[in-house]
Amino acid sequence: MNQDITERTFDFAVRIVRLCQSLEEKPGVPRTLARQLLRSGTSIGANVEEARAGQSKADFINKNAIALKEARETQYWLRLLVATEIVSQDELNKLLQESEELKRILGAIIVSSKK
Repeated sequence: MNQDITERTFDFAVRIVRLCQSLEEKPGVPRTLARQLLRSGTSIGANVEEARAGQSKADFINKNAIALKEARETQYWLRLLVATEIVSQDELNKLLQESEELKRILGAIIVSSKK
């Protein structure tokens, strides 16, 4: 795995943390959704880091599969924030696009590692 995915997932997590900080300032549902988003959005990079230190090929694949699941969950929470008009589509377009790209990259890493 190259450094690019590691840096991209870290940068993505930083952006998620900043978004969640702003959501935490709002009472009620935004705060609850921020906590869900924070967990999944930061877990992507953590699992990619764990995969780099995988003890075996199977461990490497498994950790990246977990990162992919977390990316899917993160995208769900982002879409929910837009659909419920808690955050505007314009504000989240770049995060949504990056989450989609991360999903594709992680999927490709998993497929190529299984060969």
